[in-house]
Amino acid sequence: MKNAWLLHGTGGSGTNYYWFEDTKKYLESKGYEVWWPALPNTDSPKLIETRNFIEEQMPPINEETIIIGHSSACPLTLELIKSFEVKIKQLILVSGYYQAISSEANSMLPKSFDWESIKNHADEIIIINSDNDPWGCNDKQARTAARRLDARFIFAEGQGHMGSGNFNQPYREFKLLKELLKV
Repeated sequence: MKNAWLLHGTGGSGTNYYWFEDTKKYLESKGYEVWWPALPNTDSPKLIETRNFIEEQMPPINEETIIIGHSSACPLTLELIKSFEVKIKQLILVSGYYQAISSEANSMLPKSFDWESIKNHADEIIIINSDNDPWGCNDKQARTAARRLDARFIFAEGQGHMGSGNFNQPYREFKLLKELLKV
């Protein structure tokens, strides 16, 4: 069974979240079943609480699974993937952060990342970050994570957070992401 997960960031929801709706429709048109949960405590998420929620609710994964995380879901996804018993097809991380950027954001960071274990749990890892992310999820710290993961890094120049209500970045469609998906 081909399936995909869409994991939103802080302040997100299970509906009407930037490019998620368009991406969900695209994946479904390619035969994917899409899981897009409303993660708990979204305005002030905590890593352990959110990880436990996902582990309790998640659909089965397999070699065809694609996981897409945005913003604070990126460090969460890296924390999750290392415990998977199966190597997933693709992991795409958009506007994520992998080191401290603010005290609130730090609640979604693990104490450290097991880079070797993480990179062995996905056939392909892609990290997309911009140079002008207003939350500090910039390309500099993302490039370091990409190197450690042997991931493909995509520099999205001038694209901000690729979805932010506070900074008027509606980002309803994400053409680049659809081009990158191995569907």
